[in-house]
Amino acid sequence: MNLLIMGLPGAGKGTQAAKIVEQFKVAHISTGDMFRAAIANQTELGLLAKSYMDGGNLVPDEVTNGIVKERLGQEDIKATGFLLDGYPRTIEQAHALDAALAELGISLDGVINIEIDPAKLQERLSGRIIHKATGETFHKVFNPPAEGYNEEDYYQREDDKPESVARRLEVNISQSQPIIEHYRSKGLVHDIEGDQDIEEVYAEIEKVLSNLK
Repeated sequence: MNLLIMGLPGAGKGTQAAKIVEQFKVAHISTGDMFRAAIANQTELGLLAKSYMDGGNLVPDEVTNGIVKERLGQEDIKATGFLLDGYPRTIEQAHALDAALAELGISLDGVINIEIDPAKLQERLSGRIIHKATGETFHKVFNPPAEGYNEEDYYQREDDKPESVARRLEVNISQSQPIIEHYRSKGLVHDIEGDQDIEEVYAEIEKVLSNLK
């Protein structure tokens, strides 16, 4: 079974990916893992990616696409299938993935799309606060410190502040929407309601994947 998993930041994609991999025994392929493996194995593309990263530059699409194709061509994928997580990030990468899969003779079986109202994700992502003295992490709504806590004793990381979260969500929505529509036109997208208990989300995913097998 060959799958993509998609969802905005905070949608619980990582948690659900781990559950899918555990139950269905597919290879979990994330871009971070692929880059680390290619660099560690000193492949030509891995070394090229490292040269960009060492210079503080973004790795160009053609290098990222090449590393993905390299990974998808490995023997374990033929035996287990894969769950691709964090790629494609742009519609151009989606087209490159289509071409790579066609060349490798691999078909995509489904795209799991975890959906949550962006306003709820905004609340979820921008509520994190950190205790200045201990570094302990809390959430204003879901895991607040003791009642009547002093806000001055806590701080927020820059990327957790509401304006930063809003920008990140906006960018992700604009990038992911064309990708989802691309795969929807192929009849591959399965929308999953993400605003429910983790186990309930997974029960929906499990039902979809059991029907794909």
